[in-house]
Amino acid sequence: MELGYDAGVTVGRRPVRWTRPAARVSPRFHKVIAVSKLRALDTRRKSAAPLDTPTDLSADAVSAISAKLNEILATTFALYLKTKNFHWHVSGPHFRDYHLLLDDQAEQIFASTDDIAERVRKIGGTTLRSIGQISKLQGIEDNDQPFVAPGDMLRELMADNKKVVEAMRACHELCDEHDDVATASILENFIDQAERRLWFMFETSRRADGSGH
Repeated sequence: MELGYDAGVTVGRRPVRWTRPAARVSPRFHKVIAVSKLRALDTRRKSAAPLDTPTDLSADAVSAISAKLNEILATTFALYLKTKNFHWHVSGPHFRDYHLLLDDQAEQIFASTDDIAERVRKIGGTTLRSIGQISKLQGIEDNDQPFVAPGDMLRELMADNKKVVEAMRACHELCDEHDDVATASILENFIDQAERRLWFMFETSRRADGSGH
């Protein structure tokens, strides 16, 4: 308790100092807000790692989802290049139709890569950095053959697009487990696009195959 002073009251020649209780200050507790994969961020501590984007997803969720998305991204780049390869090297009586179809599909495939990569960064992961990394992670085979028949091109691309869809569905299930609705939503759009590409190639390939399949 501290002494307070009241002026204007004297006894004899000496002023009387009345005591009054000092204000009590309760201990202050700092509320810690959980950010950046549930790790507590205290401004008194050193800053987070430069690429550690804040997220409410757990560290395990970020690691698992980022890994799956990077595999899908690598496969998507590989699919884009194969589609452009076939676009450039298609031949035969249906050249114009196949050439334009594959060009449209390649453009759509490439457009998806930035959204996938940025989604990895948004949740605090890191994404692809090189062609070498793509080759290690891609889920489809390259085709370096000097000549591929048009019908075979379409059938190979159909199989590759199916693999992309399968990988995206698996990643979607992983997102559901961790309540990552935003990544799941993006994947749903890309699954729809891939299924549309499959549909178009299937119908187009019926002309290239005498059996209609």
